This record gives sequence, C-alpha cells and structure tokens, in this order.
Amino acid sequence: MNTTRLLAPVALSLFATPAAAAEISTHVLDLASGVGGKDVPVTLSERDTAGTWVVVGKSRTDANGRVRSFGNERNFVPGVYRLQFDMASYPVAATRPFFPEIAITFTVTDADGHYHVPVVVSPYGYSTYRGN
Repeated sequence: MNTTRLLAPVALSLFATPAAAAEISTHVLDLASGVGGKDVPVTLSERDTAGTWVVVGKSRTDANGRVRSFGNERNFVPGVYRLQFDMASYPVAATRPFFPEIAITFTVTDADGHYHVPVVVSPYGYSTYRGN
C-alpha cells in the first residue's frame, strides 16, 4: 500500500487547523434582580501599537446575560483588550444602572487561553473579575 497516499490527508489536516486563538466571553449579572442582564450591547476592542482602540467584535447579551463569543474565528492574540457595555440601553428601566457605560480593560497573555470577563451590576455600582 502506498503510505504517501495515506499520510497526505493527515498532513493536510495539520495545515487546515486554525492557529491558536484566545477565546473571549462575558456575562452581565443584574445583582438587583438576581438574573442575567439580557440584551445589553457589548463592544470588544483591541489596543493597537499606536494606542488606538480598534473594534474587533460587537454583540448583545442573550436571555441569560451572556456573550459566549465575539466571533472567535478571529485570532485574539496576546494584547490589551476592552469590553464596553452600553448600560444606557439596559432594557429594564426600573433597574437601569447609574453608570451609562462600563468599560473593562484587560490583558490577554495566553493565545490558547479562555478569558471570561463578567460584570456584576447594581443600580449604583458594578464589579468585575476574571471568570472561567
């Protein structure tokens, strides 16, 4: 049997495998109501070498308050990123936070890592941490 013909698909699959890319996700938790903050617009930006923020993804939180992906087919390489939450568009007027915008800046250091950056909101405050 011709081993070259057998090994060719294996070799080609190695080249077709995408490069390592960090995964970035987020979650909005409404502390006042104890549920996920649904339908919050979220923008993900990356700081370029000139220090300018470049938008690399946009999404809205789902019914559970989560953004599971910002189109991770893009190569989120090590660097400085920012999540910007448009809280002025928060759909629950009674619990709309005092802060109309929340910006969280963080560093991606591992191209193979998963970076889950949640934000816990209340009407007059917010908190964040690196989740898993």
